[in-house]
Amino acid sequence: MSRLGAGLVDIPSVPVLDPRQALMNPAVVAEEKRFCSVCQAPVGRSRDGSPGRTKGFCPKCRTPFDFDPKLAPGTLLGGQYEIVGCLAHGGMGWIYLARDRNVNDRWVVVKGLLNAGDPDAFRAAVAEKQFLAEVEHPIIVEIYNFVAGADGASYIVMEYVGGQSLNNLLKSRMQANAGRFAAIPVDQALAYMIEVLPAFSYLHGLGLLYCDFKPANVIQVGDGIKLIDLGGVRRIDDDVSPIYGTVGFQAPEVPAEGTSIASDIYTIARTIAVLVFEFKGYQHHWVDRLPSPDEVPLFAEHDSLYRLLLRATAPRPEDRFQSAEELRQQLLGVLREVSAAASGDVTRSIPSSVFATPTVAGDHLDWSDLPRLLPDPDDPNAAWLQTITTDDPAQRLELLAAAPEPSAMVSIERAYAALATGNGPVAWTAADDVLRADPWDWRGVWVQGLVALAHGQPRDAVGAFNTVYGTLPGELAPKLALARACELSGDLDVADRLYGVCARTDAAYVAPALFGRARVATTAGRTTDALAALDQIPSTSRAFGESRRRRATILATVPDERRTLQTLDAAATELDLATVAPRERASLRIDILDAALREVLEHGPVAGASIGGVAADETSLRTGLEQAYREAASLATERGERVRLVDEANRVRVRTLT
Repeated sequence: MSRLGAGLVDIPSVPVLDPRQALMNPAVVAEEKRFCSVCQAPVGRSRDGSPGRTKGFCPKCRTPFDFDPKLAPGTLLGGQYEIVGCLAHGGMGWIYLARDRNVNDRWVVVKGLLNAGDPDAFRAAVAEKQFLAEVEHPIIVEIYNFVAGADGASYIVMEYVGGQSLNNLLKSRMQANAGRFAAIPVDQALAYMIEVLPAFSYLHGLGLLYCDFKPANVIQVGDGIKLIDLGGVRRIDDDVSPIYGTVGFQAPEVPAEGTSIASDIYTIARTIAVLVFEFKGYQHHWVDRLPSPDEVPLFAEHDSLYRLLLRATAPRPEDRFQSAEELRQQLLGVLREVSAAASGDVTRSIPSSVFATPTVAGDHLDWSDLPRLLPDPDDPNAAWLQTITTDDPAQRLELLAAAPEPSAMVSIERAYAALATGNGPVAWTAADDVLRADPWDWRGVWVQGLVALAHGQPRDAVGAFNTVYGTLPGELAPKLALARACELSGDLDVADRLYGVCARTDAAYVAPALFGRARVATTAGRTTDALAALDQIPSTSRAFGESRRRRATILATVPDERRTLQTLDAAATELDLATVAPRERASLRIDILDAALREVLEHGPVAGASIGGVAADETSLRTGLEQAYREAASLATERGERVRLVDEANRVRVRTLT
């Protein structure tokens, strides 16, 4: 087994097979795949029962075509590479298997041109050689040489990668499924993309674009993967060379505006979509958009995945992820969600690169309890901000006004300080400053959500946090914030679902998310669900004592028609485990014993039963309740409250004749 996707996913290893098993026999391009290299018109097709020609001229534009292999088995190319046979036929020509007679007969791949007379194809092959001379990366196929054939045609000699492409993996899964589509599991598909994205970061760092990414161009070999077929690679600033891409994967703006890092991001997202569900019509009806969750149940099941694909395939390039590393980080977050949902393991916490780890351990979730934005080391004021060490928000506001220059982090820190002093207008202005400087800086929208939450406008907070969620679909902080905003605005089902995602994905989010689920369930009248949520908070958590207090409170205050002595005894047991101040503990014990007394007075005593160590009969409960009132009175800080509690103790005490 291979562990891919940052070690989160087990994927069966693919053995390196004898490459001769992959040879095409016969080496013939299927008629339905024969198109003119210039106008894309169908060529070489059958007519009147006669098979189509493999050589000829396009009936539409008269461009010559030739689909016959140029190199026969046994041909010695460049005095070094002995052709063994044909492996495949691609968009730019035949791909051959050969032996390198100069290097221990190692297997190599030789790639030729579709048409020797096609100038674009020839230039692309030469360009590929130039680009690949710069490329050296462990998961990118290695280029060994560039040679010419006897007929003057150009060929590239590459490393042989003897594994299985993702395209062939899909085909083999379909074959094993009686010809029906069988998607690659989501976690595996995401793991493959997480593994390949560093290669894109590397290429982009060299000023190169891949352009033609698709499932056929990723090969799993052994315990790893390789990115192959760099035939479409071009320089980022190249606006002259022909662009090679594949319909259904290529970004819609490419024909008119050219390629970019954002168009590479688009191809990766489309590849994920093709791998994880039966994407019928992705090359025509859905060529530039995605179906909705109503049409693809997988999207409804994995909302974060859907949102990631939506952003990565946004119609405008500027709305997509702007780097391969940014996409990779969000893919990792989505993969953690998917893996956690399948395994039920929530013992680990993975730090975010943009949000602090939540620290709240109680049953409260205000704007200030949400994960805080982390400092941006690239901010021009990053070093200066570290000199502000006071925690007093008013002092921080004063110091921030003296920033050397405006910057996003100065505005964000000003917003936090303003919110802490209750100055919403200043915080909102600071958020606007962030967005005026960069309309795509999601941090400004995040701050707007905090302002709305702090000032009792949960609907506005929902809109802001939902936008951030769509921008960072792999982060949990926006989901937690959105859940709270939905809870406060009455969208309880959405809140419960989002709290559930947080609770099962990351250990640091377990407590705030489960408290949230308990609040939602309590509001909806689902006491059992509320108790179950609180019971999932582990005893090792700092929030464990608080969770017991909440369970005790819920059990003690269930409606009369559902209250039993058993639930009240359970409440007393939870209270013993709870982290609670003495006065509140005494108050809760009064509530529990008072409810138990009323239950016994209405239904009679229960032999052998007890509530928090007090027998379930009238005399014992009156005595226990009297003691609870007197204990509470001893803890009261105001004379009037103390007198009231003593009066209550006298009211409930057991009457005697003496």
